Amino acid sequence: MDLLRKYFPDITPTQSGQFAELANALHHWNEKINVVSRKDMDHLEERHMLHSLSIAKFTSFPPGTRIIDVGTGGGFPGLPLAVMFPGCHFTLVDSVAKKIHVVNELAAAAGLENVTACQERAEHIKDQFDFVVSRAVTAFPQLYRWTRQLVTPGTGNNPPNGIISLKGGDLAGELAGFGKRITITALHTWFSEEWFETKKLVYLEIK
Repeated sequence: MDLLRKYFPDITPTQSGQFAELANALHHWNEKINVVSRKDMDHLEERHMLHSLSIAKFTSFPPGTRIIDVGTGGGFPGLPLAVMFPGCHFTLVDSVAKKIHVVNELAAAAGLENVTACQERAEHIKDQFDFVVSRAVTAFPQLYRWTRQLVTPGTGNNPPNGIISLKGGDLAGELAGFGKRITITALHTWFSEEWFETKKLVYLEIK
């Protein structure tokens, strides 16, 4: 986990161990159930762990924050964030049962007690959260339509409650309808590796 320690030097030995357990368990389960692109498994720390933790560069969730990861797939960005913020609760949602099975196994392997995983579509969830997080699930306008009702409006957090999405490529057309409500941060602001050159974090406050 050298790359994680490079950018997050304050992670504890416990957290470092949990990240390692996540990686080991994912390698094991991905051989059985392909939830992460096999070509990416050789770059797991960079393209999945560190990519997910770009959200931790953008904001530090205070204890008690409720976060839902929509379309979590193999548990990203939710599981790395759950390691980073043990005082918060993370609900990881995907419509595919086998992916949720793997997420539960990964969370157990890492000893994460602040994670709930469920097979469900985002638009059918009735609970409320402080933040929605996602990683390349769908176009942002669709994500907004699916999840805006999940966020309890509030300005007690910094930034205020809202949607945080990790995206790539040219987003001009996709985000045009949101105008100045959207904040876009290039991930190479925080990470020097070439893979992050085209990656971005998109944030929208829900009022």
